[in-house]
Amino acid sequence: MIRRQFLAMAMGTVAAGVLGGYSAALGATAGGAAAAAGDDAVAAAAFRAASRFMKTPFGNIAYAERGSGEAALFLHGFPLNGYQWRGALQRLSPYRRCIAPDFLGLGNTEVAPGQSVAPDAQVAMLADLLDRLGIDRVDLIANDSGGQAAQLFLARYPQRVRTLLLTNCDSEIECPPPALLPVLELAKQGRFVEEWLAPWLADKTLARSPQGLGGQTFTYPSHPTDEAVDTYLGPLVRNADRTHAYAIGLDRNWLQGIGPALARFEGPTRIIWGTGDTIFSERGAEHLDRSFGNSRGMRRIEGAKLFFPEEFPDVIAEEARALWGVQA
Repeated sequence: MIRRQFLAMAMGTVAAGVLGGYSAALGATAGGAAAAAGDDAVAAAAFRAASRFMKTPFGNIAYAERGSGEAALFLHGFPLNGYQWRGALQRLSPYRRCIAPDFLGLGNTEVAPGQSVAPDAQVAMLADLLDRLGIDRVDLIANDSGGQAAQLFLARYPQRVRTLLLTNCDSEIECPPPALLPVLELAKQGRFVEEWLAPWLADKTLARSPQGLGGQTFTYPSHPTDEAVDTYLGPLVRNADRTHAYAIGLDRNWLQGIGPALARFEGPTRIIWGTGDTIFSERGAEHLDRSFGNSRGMRRIEGAKLFFPEEFPDVIAEEARALWGVQA
């Protein structure tokens, strides 16, 4: 019953006309699709070549690093990892030193024994990682639960954030979002990995179906790719206990009372929101837009779902460059 209730909430459909508009805009003809696949392959190879580990008291933190100069920090969603940002790093590394870590409990990060993987620990880990990389300030770009971490990081270390670019994510009025509650319940019972993630990892077609990760959180039926499914879900299935711990750590409103800290932030902030998302509502996006003292407004991506930053890296790059004040 829990699974059916969640799927009923999460399985929004995108109108054919909207998808047609996307196809035209992105050149997704047969040739355009092949070009996009080729571009993703290049970005994926470059991401893997840029991947490394940093030993910290929190564990061995997996991260990718590309580019030089002022730093940008990319925070991924759940159940993804830093690989989500491969296309954005490909486009933005000429302008920034791009850092995309895997959170504690997700991806290839190796968590130290007894280490918490709750959001407050994630924030402390990020600060420690930046210290070890010699980075004082960053431009923050975040999605999903990474957006929650970005807001907490900003509240704790406002002097370390230059700009903030948020996509669909938690807000103070939607943390955690109602659609996540069945996942939390299954995680508490130790069943989430076995009943959801493992079948998707074993059957990539199921993973991309309306009942899978793809249909629930990606805009196009071709996503996530086979490689992405393996990259995201493989470590989580192999480490079910830590995956459940990460999910359970989201079972409270970590953003309660954060409003004054967001309002005090003077750096430019921009919200990009996929309107096809069935996890986070546009009400949350509007709340975020109102919350920041220097908001540059909100851009809606019609019909796009939760993890659209992976599918539309050109949008992320365009908005980031505008926020940073750099020319393509």
